[in-house]
Amino acid sequence: MKNFLDKNFLLNSAAAEQLYHNHAAAKPIIDYHCHLNPEFIAADRRFDNLGQIWLEGDHYKWRAMRTNGVAERFCTGKDTSDWQKFEQWAATVPYAMRNPLYHWTHLELKTVFGVEKILKPQTAREIYDECTAKLRTPEYSARGLMRKFNVEVVCTTDDPTDTLEHHFALQKEGFQVKVLPTWRPDKAMAVEVPADFRAYVEKLSQVSGISISRYGDMMAALRNRHDFFATAGCQLSDHGIEEFYAEDYTPAQIDAIFNKVYGGAALSTDEMAKFKSAMLVEFAVMDCEKGWVQQFHYGVIRSNNARLFAQLGADIGCDSIGDFTVAKNMAKFLNRLDAEGQLAKTILYNLNPRDNDLIATMAGNFQDGSVAGKIQFGSGWWFLDQKVGIEAQLNSLSALGLLSRFVGMLTDSRSFVSYPRHEYFRRILCNLIGNDVERGELPAGEMAFLGQMVEDIAYNNAKNYFQF
Repeated sequence: MKNFLDKNFLLNSAAAEQLYHNHAAAKPIIDYHCHLNPEFIAADRRFDNLGQIWLEGDHYKWRAMRTNGVAERFCTGKDTSDWQKFEQWAATVPYAMRNPLYHWTHLELKTVFGVEKILKPQTAREIYDECTAKLRTPEYSARGLMRKFNVEVVCTTDDPTDTLEHHFALQKEGFQVKVLPTWRPDKAMAVEVPADFRAYVEKLSQVSGISISRYGDMMAALRNRHDFFATAGCQLSDHGIEEFYAEDYTPAQIDAIFNKVYGGAALSTDEMAKFKSAMLVEFAVMDCEKGWVQQFHYGVIRSNNARLFAQLGADIGCDSIGDFTVAKNMAKFLNRLDAEGQLAKTILYNLNPRDNDLIATMAGNFQDGSVAGKIQFGSGWWFLDQKVGIEAQLNSLSALGLLSRFVGMLTDSRSFVSYPRHEYFRRILCNLIGNDVERGELPAGEMAFLGQMVEDIAYNNAKNYFQF
Protein backbone atom coordinates (compact mmCIF):
# COMPACT_ATOMS: atom_id res chain seq x y z
CA MET A 1 0.00 0.00 0.00
CA LYS A 2 1.41 3.40 -1.02
CA ASN A 3 1.37 6.37 1.29
CA PHE A 4 -0.94 9.25 0.38
CA LEU A 5 0.82 12.17 -1.29
CA ASP A 6 4.33 10.72 -1.04
CA LYS A 7 7.00 11.63 -3.58
CA ASN A 8 5.51 9.15 -6.05
CA PHE A 9 1.92 10.34 -5.69
CA LEU A 10 -0.08 9.29 -8.79
CA LEU A 11 3.00 7.54 -10.24
CA ASN A 12 2.33 3.82 -10.49
CA SER A 13 5.40 2.48 -12.25
CA ALA A 14 9.16 2.87 -12.27
CA ALA A 15 9.01 4.39 -15.75
CA ALA A 16 6.44 6.95 -14.58
CA GLU A 17 8.66 7.87 -11.63
CA GLN A 18 11.65 8.31 -13.94
CA LEU A 19 9.73 10.50 -16.36
CA TYR A 20 8.32 12.72 -13.65
CA HIS A 21 11.34 13.17 -11.38
CA ASN A 22 13.98 13.36 -14.11
CA HIS A 23 12.09 15.34 -16.71
CA ALA A 24 8.80 17.00 -15.72
CA ALA A 25 9.14 18.11 -12.12
CA ALA A 26 11.71 20.88 -12.48
CA LYS A 27 10.41 22.57 -15.61
CA PRO A 28 9.28 26.20 -15.24
CA ILE A 29 5.58 27.05 -15.41
CA ILE A 30 3.97 28.84 -18.32
CA ASP A 31 0.44 29.62 -17.15
CA TYR A 32 -1.00 30.83 -20.43
CA HIS A 33 -4.59 31.09 -19.23
CA CYS A 34 -5.63 32.23 -15.76
CA HIS A 35 -7.88 34.73 -14.01
CA LEU A 36 -5.39 36.23 -11.58
CA ASN A 37 -5.99 39.87 -10.72
CA PRO A 38 -3.06 41.84 -12.22
CA GLU A 39 -3.56 44.52 -9.58
CA PHE A 40 -2.66 41.97 -6.88
CA ILE A 41 0.57 41.17 -8.72
CA ALA A 42 1.48 44.83 -9.25
CA ALA A 43 0.82 45.61 -5.58
CA ASP A 44 2.48 42.34 -4.49
CA ARG A 45 -0.53 41.63 -2.32
CA ARG A 46 -0.03 40.04 1.09
CA PHE A 47 -2.84 37.77 2.22
CA ASP A 48 -4.07 38.08 5.80
CA ASN A 49 -4.73 34.42 6.42
CA LEU A 50 -5.27 31.01 4.85
CA GLY A 51 -9.04 31.43 4.71
CA GLN A 52 -8.68 34.57 2.64
CA ILE A 53 -6.29 33.20 0.01
CA TRP A 54 -8.08 29.85 -0.20
CA LEU A 55 -11.77 30.75 -0.06
CA GLU A 56 -11.94 34.26 -1.51
CA GLY A 57 -13.61 33.81 -4.89
CA ASP A 58 -13.18 30.02 -5.00
CA HIS A 59 -16.48 28.78 -6.37
CA TYR A 60 -15.16 25.18 -6.48
CA LYS A 61 -14.98 25.16 -2.67
CA TRP A 62 -18.24 27.06 -2.22
CA ARG A 63 -20.02 24.48 -4.36
CA ALA A 64 -18.66 21.61 -2.29
CA MET A 65 -19.49 23.36 0.99
CA ARG A 66 -23.11 23.97 -0.04
CA THR A 67 -23.37 20.31 -1.06
CA ASN A 68 -22.12 19.38 2.41
CA GLY A 69 -24.89 21.36 4.05
CA VAL A 70 -22.91 24.50 4.88
CA ALA A 71 -24.98 27.68 5.07
CA GLU A 72 -24.29 30.37 2.46
CA ARG A 73 -23.03 32.85 5.06
CA PHE A 74 -20.01 30.57 5.59
CA CYS A 75 -19.32 30.46 1.86
CA THR A 76 -19.81 34.01 0.61
CA GLY A 77 -21.28 35.88 3.58
CA LYS A 78 -20.01 39.24 4.81
CA ASP A 79 -20.97 38.61 8.45
CA THR A 80 -18.61 35.67 8.99
CA SER A 81 -14.86 35.76 9.53
CA ASP A 82 -12.21 34.12 7.39
CA TRP A 83 -11.60 31.64 10.20
CA GLN A 84 -15.28 30.72 10.45
CA LYS A 85 -15.40 30.07 6.70
CA PHE A 86 -12.18 28.07 6.81
CA GLU A 87 -13.51 26.03 9.72
CA GLN A 88 -16.50 25.04 7.61
CA TRP A 89 -14.25 24.23 4.67
CA ALA A 90 -12.10 22.01 6.89
CA ALA A 91 -15.25 20.21 8.02
CA THR A 92 -16.16 19.64 4.36
CA VAL A 93 -12.80 18.29 3.20
CA PRO A 94 -13.15 14.76 4.66
CA TYR A 95 -16.40 14.39 2.73
CA ALA A 96 -14.65 15.41 -0.51
CA MET A 97 -12.66 12.19 -0.85
CA ARG A 98 -12.46 11.20 -4.54
CA ASN A 99 -13.41 14.73 -5.53
CA PRO A 100 -10.38 16.54 -7.06
CA LEU A 101 -10.69 19.14 -4.30
CA TYR A 102 -9.31 16.56 -1.88
CA HIS A 103 -6.16 16.09 -3.97
CA TRP A 104 -5.77 19.80 -4.73
CA THR A 105 -6.23 20.79 -1.10
CA HIS A 106 -3.54 18.50 0.24
CA LEU A 107 -1.20 19.07 -2.69
CA GLU A 108 -1.41 22.81 -2.06
CA LEU A 109 -0.87 22.38 1.68
CA LYS A 110 2.22 20.28 1.03
CA THR A 111 3.85 22.07 -1.89
CA VAL A 112 2.89 25.63 -1.01
CA PHE A 113 3.14 25.55 2.77
CA GLY A 114 5.12 22.40 3.60
CA VAL A 115 2.18 21.06 5.63
CA GLU A 116 1.71 17.28 5.38
CA LYS A 117 -1.16 16.92 7.84
CA ILE A 118 -4.59 15.84 6.60
CA LEU A 119 -7.07 18.71 6.81
CA LYS A 120 -10.08 17.90 8.98
CA PRO A 121 -11.84 19.54 11.91
CA GLN A 122 -9.28 18.19 14.39
CA THR A 123 -6.33 19.76 12.50
CA ALA A 124 -8.04 22.87 11.16
CA ARG A 125 -6.81 25.37 13.74
CA GLU A 126 -3.16 24.32 13.72
CA ILE A 127 -3.03 24.24 9.91
CA TYR A 128 -4.76 27.62 9.70
CA ASP A 129 -2.35 29.22 12.14
CA GLU A 130 0.77 27.68 10.60
CA CYS A 131 -0.13 28.69 7.06
CA THR A 132 -1.34 32.14 8.11
CA ALA A 133 2.00 32.83 9.78
CA LYS A 134 3.79 31.94 6.53
CA LEU A 135 1.45 34.08 4.45
CA ARG A 136 2.57 37.11 6.44
CA THR A 137 6.17 36.72 5.22
CA PRO A 138 7.51 38.13 1.91
CA GLU A 139 8.02 34.65 0.46
CA TYR A 140 4.25 34.14 0.45
CA SER A 141 3.16 37.40 -1.15
CA ALA A 142 1.53 37.27 -4.59
CA ARG A 143 4.89 37.66 -6.31
CA GLY A 144 6.66 35.50 -3.78
CA LEU A 145 4.36 32.59 -4.60
CA MET A 146 4.99 33.05 -8.32
CA ARG A 147 8.74 32.91 -7.71
CA LYS A 148 8.37 29.92 -5.41
CA PHE A 149 6.81 27.89 -8.20
CA ASN A 150 9.24 29.02 -10.89
CA VAL A 151 6.53 30.73 -12.90
CA GLU A 152 7.92 32.18 -16.11
CA VAL A 153 4.83 33.58 -17.85
CA VAL A 154 1.29 34.39 -16.72
CA CYS A 155 -1.50 35.45 -19.09
CA THR A 156 -4.40 37.13 -17.33
CA THR A 157 -7.91 37.54 -18.77
CA ASP A 158 -8.88 41.11 -19.66
CA ASP A 159 -11.77 42.99 -21.21
CA PRO A 160 -11.09 45.28 -24.22
CA THR A 161 -12.05 48.29 -22.10
CA ASP A 162 -9.46 47.54 -19.39
CA THR A 163 -6.68 50.08 -18.92
CA LEU A 164 -3.97 47.41 -18.50
CA GLU A 165 -2.27 49.86 -16.15
CA HIS A 166 -1.00 47.10 -13.89
CA HIS A 167 0.53 45.19 -16.80
CA PHE A 168 2.37 48.30 -17.94
CA ALA A 169 3.52 49.01 -14.38
CA LEU A 170 4.94 45.51 -14.00
CA GLN A 171 6.74 45.75 -17.33
CA LYS A 172 8.19 49.14 -16.48
CA GLU A 173 9.37 47.82 -13.14
CA GLY A 174 10.97 44.79 -14.79
CA PHE A 175 9.27 42.10 -12.73
CA GLN A 176 10.97 38.81 -13.57
CA VAL A 177 7.72 37.00 -14.39
CA LYS A 178 6.10 38.04 -17.67
CA VAL A 179 2.54 39.12 -16.87
CA LEU A 180 0.70 39.54 -20.17
CA PRO A 181 -2.92 40.43 -20.89
CA THR A 182 -5.33 38.26 -22.85
CA TRP A 183 -7.99 39.84 -25.04
CA ARG A 184 -11.42 38.59 -23.85
CA PRO A 185 -14.14 40.45 -25.81
CA ASP A 186 -17.17 38.46 -24.65
CA LYS A 187 -19.11 41.56 -23.55
CA ALA A 188 -18.88 43.02 -27.06
CA MET A 189 -20.93 40.02 -28.25
CA ALA A 190 -23.42 40.04 -25.38
CA VAL A 191 -26.53 41.37 -27.12
CA GLU A 192 -29.10 39.52 -25.03
CA VAL A 193 -29.90 42.60 -22.90
CA PRO A 194 -29.99 45.73 -25.09
CA ALA A 195 -29.47 48.19 -22.23
CA ASP A 196 -26.37 46.34 -21.02
CA PHE A 197 -25.00 46.13 -24.55
CA ARG A 198 -25.47 49.86 -25.12
CA ALA A 199 -23.76 50.67 -21.82
CA TYR A 200 -20.81 48.52 -22.84
CA VAL A 201 -20.58 50.15 -26.28
CA GLU A 202 -20.60 53.58 -24.66
CA LYS A 203 -17.77 52.52 -22.37
CA LEU A 204 -15.87 51.16 -25.37
CA SER A 205 -16.37 54.48 -27.14
CA GLN A 206 -15.03 56.38 -24.15
CA VAL A 207 -11.82 54.35 -23.73
CA SER A 208 -11.08 54.19 -27.46
CA GLY A 209 -11.86 57.83 -28.20
CA ILE A 210 -14.02 56.76 -31.14
CA SER A 211 -17.63 57.90 -31.41
CA ILE A 212 -19.87 54.88 -31.99
CA SER A 213 -23.23 55.11 -33.71
CA ARG A 214 -23.05 52.17 -36.12
CA TYR A 215 -21.48 48.73 -36.42
CA GLY A 216 -18.46 49.95 -38.38
CA ASP A 217 -17.66 52.44 -35.61
CA MET A 218 -17.82 49.68 -33.02
CA MET A 219 -15.38 47.53 -34.98
CA ALA A 220 -13.04 50.49 -35.40
CA ALA A 221 -13.11 51.00 -31.63
CA LEU A 222 -12.44 47.32 -31.00
CA ARG A 223 -9.52 47.34 -33.45
CA ASN A 224 -8.18 50.38 -31.61
CA ARG A 225 -8.27 48.43 -28.34
CA HIS A 226 -6.83 45.31 -30.00
CA ASP A 227 -3.86 47.44 -31.10
CA PHE A 228 -3.59 48.83 -27.57
CA PHE A 229 -3.48 45.33 -26.09
CA ALA A 230 -0.64 44.50 -28.49
CA THR A 231 1.42 47.36 -27.03
CA ALA A 232 1.11 45.64 -23.64
CA GLY A 233 2.54 42.40 -25.04
CA CYS A 234 -0.76 40.60 -25.59
CA GLN A 235 -0.37 37.50 -27.74
CA LEU A 236 -3.58 35.60 -27.03
CA SER A 237 -7.31 36.09 -27.22
CA ASP A 238 -9.93 34.06 -25.39
CA HIS A 239 -13.63 33.62 -26.00
CA GLY A 240 -16.09 32.15 -23.52
CA ILE A 241 -19.05 30.99 -25.62
CA GLU A 242 -21.90 28.59 -25.05
CA GLU A 243 -21.55 27.23 -28.56
CA PHE A 244 -19.92 28.09 -31.88
CA TYR A 245 -21.70 30.57 -34.15
CA ALA A 246 -21.33 30.27 -37.92
CA GLU A 247 -24.51 31.67 -39.46
CA ASP A 248 -24.44 33.16 -42.93
CA TYR A 249 -24.88 36.95 -42.93
CA THR A 250 -24.41 40.05 -45.03
CA PRO A 251 -22.80 43.32 -43.89
CA ALA A 252 -26.17 45.05 -44.32
CA GLN A 253 -27.82 42.54 -42.00
CA ILE A 254 -25.20 43.07 -39.28
CA ASP A 255 -25.50 46.85 -39.59
CA ALA A 256 -29.26 46.58 -39.15
CA ILE A 257 -28.94 44.21 -36.19
CA PHE A 258 -26.50 46.54 -34.47
CA ASN A 259 -28.81 49.53 -35.01
CA LYS A 260 -31.72 47.56 -33.59
CA VAL A 261 -30.03 46.38 -30.39
CA TYR A 262 -28.14 49.64 -29.86
CA GLY A 263 -31.48 51.40 -30.15
CA GLY A 264 -32.85 49.32 -27.29
CA ALA A 265 -34.90 46.69 -29.12
CA ALA A 266 -34.61 43.01 -28.26
CA LEU A 267 -33.15 40.74 -30.92
CA SER A 268 -34.56 37.48 -32.18
CA THR A 269 -32.62 34.27 -31.67
CA ASP A 270 -31.65 34.30 -35.36
CA GLU A 271 -30.44 37.90 -35.17
CA MET A 272 -28.31 37.18 -32.11
CA ALA A 273 -26.73 34.19 -33.82
CA LYS A 274 -25.90 36.22 -36.93
CA PHE A 275 -24.39 39.05 -34.89
CA LYS A 276 -22.26 36.68 -32.79
CA SER A 277 -21.15 34.88 -35.97
CA ALA A 278 -19.96 38.14 -37.50
CA MET A 279 -18.16 39.19 -34.34
CA LEU A 280 -16.32 35.87 -33.99
CA VAL A 281 -15.06 36.21 -37.56
CA GLU A 282 -13.98 39.83 -37.01
CA PHE A 283 -12.05 38.90 -33.87
CA ALA A 284 -10.43 35.91 -35.56
CA VAL A 285 -9.23 38.07 -38.45
CA MET A 286 -7.70 40.59 -36.03
CA ASP A 287 -5.86 37.80 -34.21
CA CYS A 288 -4.57 36.29 -37.44
CA GLU A 289 -3.25 39.64 -38.63
CA LYS A 290 -1.18 40.01 -35.46
CA GLY A 291 -0.10 36.39 -35.20
CA TRP A 292 -1.95 35.89 -31.91
CA VAL A 293 -3.31 32.60 -30.62
CA GLN A 294 -7.09 32.42 -30.30
CA GLN A 295 -8.70 30.31 -27.59
CA PHE A 296 -12.30 29.13 -27.44
CA HIS A 297 -13.85 27.84 -24.21
CA TYR A 298 -17.30 26.51 -25.00
CA GLY A 299 -20.06 24.38 -23.55
CA VAL A 300 -20.98 25.87 -20.18
CA ILE A 301 -24.45 26.80 -18.95
CA ARG A 302 -23.87 29.66 -16.54
CA SER A 303 -25.74 30.97 -13.50
CA ASN A 304 -28.39 28.25 -13.37
CA ASN A 305 -29.58 29.19 -9.88
CA ALA A 306 -31.62 32.37 -10.34
CA ARG A 307 -31.96 32.91 -6.59
CA LEU A 308 -28.22 32.88 -5.93
CA PHE A 309 -27.50 34.87 -9.10
CA ALA A 310 -29.84 37.63 -7.90
CA GLN A 311 -28.17 37.53 -4.50
CA LEU A 312 -24.50 37.14 -5.43
CA GLY A 313 -24.06 37.53 -9.20
CA ALA A 314 -22.08 35.33 -11.57
CA ASP A 315 -19.17 32.94 -10.94
CA ILE A 316 -20.35 31.71 -7.56
CA GLY A 317 -20.54 27.97 -8.26
CA CYS A 318 -23.86 27.56 -10.07
CA ASP A 319 -22.62 26.69 -13.55
CA SER A 320 -22.74 23.30 -15.23
CA ILE A 321 -21.80 21.31 -18.30
CA GLY A 322 -23.98 22.05 -21.33
CA ASP A 323 -25.05 19.68 -24.10
CA PHE A 324 -24.78 21.93 -27.14
CA THR A 325 -24.43 20.43 -30.61
CA VAL A 326 -21.40 22.20 -32.03
CA ALA A 327 -19.59 20.09 -34.63
CA LYS A 328 -21.11 21.55 -37.80
CA ASN A 329 -20.85 25.17 -36.70
CA MET A 330 -17.33 24.70 -35.38
CA ALA A 331 -16.26 23.16 -38.68
CA LYS A 332 -18.00 25.90 -40.67
CA PHE A 333 -16.40 28.65 -38.59
CA LEU A 334 -12.88 27.22 -38.87
CA ASN A 335 -13.33 26.42 -42.56
CA ARG A 336 -14.49 29.96 -43.33
CA LEU A 337 -11.29 31.35 -41.84
CA ASP A 338 -9.06 28.68 -43.38
CA ALA A 339 -10.47 29.31 -46.86
CA GLU A 340 -9.52 32.98 -46.60
CA GLY A 341 -6.07 32.30 -45.14
CA GLN A 342 -7.19 33.92 -41.87
CA LEU A 343 -7.11 30.99 -39.45
CA ALA A 344 -4.80 31.84 -36.56
CA LYS A 345 -3.25 29.33 -34.20
CA THR A 346 -6.24 28.04 -32.27
CA ILE A 347 -6.91 26.20 -28.99
CA LEU A 348 -10.29 24.51 -28.52
CA TYR A 349 -11.52 23.67 -25.00
CA ASN A 350 -14.67 21.62 -24.50
CA LEU A 351 -16.55 21.31 -21.22
CA ASN A 352 -18.63 18.26 -22.09
CA PRO A 353 -16.42 15.14 -22.08
CA ARG A 354 -18.56 13.62 -24.82
CA ASP A 355 -16.85 16.11 -27.18
CA ASN A 356 -13.30 14.88 -26.55
CA ASP A 357 -13.06 12.82 -29.73
CA LEU A 358 -14.97 15.49 -31.65
CA ILE A 359 -12.36 18.13 -30.79
CA ALA A 360 -9.43 15.80 -31.35
CA THR A 361 -10.63 14.98 -34.86
CA MET A 362 -11.72 18.55 -35.66
CA ALA A 363 -8.24 19.86 -34.87
CA GLY A 364 -6.76 17.48 -37.40
CA ASN A 365 -8.96 18.89 -40.17
CA PHE A 366 -7.26 22.28 -40.09
CA GLN A 367 -3.59 21.55 -39.47
CA ASP A 368 -1.72 23.12 -42.39
CA GLY A 369 1.93 22.22 -41.82
CA SER A 370 2.92 25.80 -41.02
CA VAL A 371 3.22 25.23 -37.26
CA ALA A 372 3.47 22.00 -35.30
CA GLY A 373 0.11 21.51 -33.61
CA LYS A 374 -1.36 24.72 -35.03
CA ILE A 375 -4.87 23.71 -33.97
CA GLN A 376 -4.75 22.45 -30.37
CA PHE A 377 -7.13 20.32 -28.34
CA GLY A 378 -6.96 22.29 -25.10
CA SER A 379 -6.35 20.75 -21.72
CA GLY A 380 -9.16 19.45 -19.52
CA TRP A 381 -11.13 22.56 -18.54
CA TRP A 382 -13.16 23.43 -15.43
CA PHE A 383 -15.14 20.32 -14.51
CA LEU A 384 -12.65 18.25 -16.53
CA ASP A 385 -9.37 19.43 -14.96
CA GLN A 386 -9.28 16.44 -12.60
CA LYS A 387 -7.61 13.05 -12.92
CA VAL A 388 -10.32 11.28 -14.92
CA GLY A 389 -10.93 14.32 -17.13
CA ILE A 390 -7.24 14.93 -17.77
CA GLU A 391 -6.63 11.28 -18.62
CA ALA A 392 -9.61 11.26 -20.99
CA GLN A 393 -8.37 14.36 -22.80
CA LEU A 394 -4.85 12.95 -23.08
CA ASN A 395 -6.17 9.62 -24.36
CA SER A 396 -8.35 11.21 -27.04
CA LEU A 397 -5.53 13.48 -28.13
CA SER A 398 -3.10 10.55 -28.21
CA ALA A 399 -5.43 8.32 -30.23
CA LEU A 400 -6.56 10.92 -32.74
CA GLY A 401 -3.77 13.51 -32.85
CA LEU A 402 -0.20 14.01 -31.68
CA LEU A 403 0.16 14.12 -27.91
CA SER A 404 3.82 15.02 -28.38
CA ARG A 405 2.82 18.44 -29.80
CA PHE A 406 0.41 19.34 -26.97
CA VAL A 407 0.97 22.72 -25.28
CA GLY A 408 0.10 21.36 -21.85
CA MET A 409 -1.59 22.56 -18.71
CA LEU A 410 -2.83 25.87 -17.32
CA THR A 411 -4.43 26.81 -14.00
CA ASP A 412 -7.53 28.70 -15.22
CA SER A 413 -7.53 29.97 -11.64
CA ARG A 414 -8.00 33.14 -9.60
CA SER A 415 -5.74 31.83 -6.85
CA PHE A 416 -2.01 32.29 -6.29
CA VAL A 417 -1.82 28.86 -4.65
CA SER A 418 -3.15 26.94 -7.67
CA TYR A 419 0.23 26.34 -9.29
CA PRO A 420 0.36 22.75 -7.94
CA ARG A 421 -2.23 21.98 -10.63
CA HIS A 422 0.70 21.95 -13.05
CA GLU A 423 2.39 19.33 -10.85
CA TYR A 424 -0.86 17.38 -10.70
CA PHE A 425 -1.10 17.37 -14.49
CA ARG A 426 2.55 16.44 -14.96
CA ARG A 427 2.24 13.50 -12.60
CA ILE A 428 -0.86 12.24 -14.44
CA LEU A 429 0.87 12.68 -17.81
CA CYS A 430 3.99 10.82 -16.71
CA ASN A 431 1.94 8.05 -15.15
CA LEU A 432 -0.03 7.56 -18.36
CA ILE A 433 3.11 7.31 -20.51
CA GLY A 434 5.13 5.38 -17.93
CA ASN A 435 2.45 2.74 -17.53
CA ASP A 436 2.42 2.24 -21.31
CA VAL A 437 6.16 1.57 -21.11
CA GLU A 438 5.71 -0.89 -18.25
CA ARG A 439 3.05 -2.77 -20.23
CA GLY A 440 5.25 -2.91 -23.31
CA GLU A 441 2.92 -0.64 -25.26
CA LEU A 442 5.71 1.91 -25.71
CA PRO A 443 9.41 0.96 -26.13
CA ALA A 444 11.53 1.09 -22.97
CA GLY A 445 14.51 1.72 -25.25
CA GLU A 446 13.01 5.10 -26.18
CA MET A 447 12.96 6.56 -22.67
CA ALA A 448 15.24 9.40 -23.77
CA PHE A 449 12.72 10.44 -26.42
CA LEU A 450 9.80 9.98 -24.02
CA GLY A 451 11.61 12.10 -21.44
CA GLN A 452 12.05 14.86 -24.01
CA MET A 453 8.39 14.49 -24.98
CA VAL A 454 7.35 15.01 -21.36
CA GLU A 455 9.57 18.10 -21.07
CA ASP A 456 8.05 19.46 -24.26
CA ILE A 457 4.47 19.00 -23.07
CA ALA A 458 5.29 20.42 -19.64
CA TYR A 459 7.09 23.50 -20.94
CA ASN A 460 8.84 23.64 -24.32
CA ASN A 461 5.81 23.29 -26.58
CA ALA A 462 4.00 26.20 -24.92
CA LYS A 463 7.09 28.40 -25.03
CA ASN A 464 7.56 27.72 -28.75
CA TYR A 465 3.87 27.82 -29.69
CA PHE A 466 3.16 31.15 -28.03
CA GLN A 467 6.67 32.48 -28.78
CA PHE A 468 7.12 33.75 -25.25
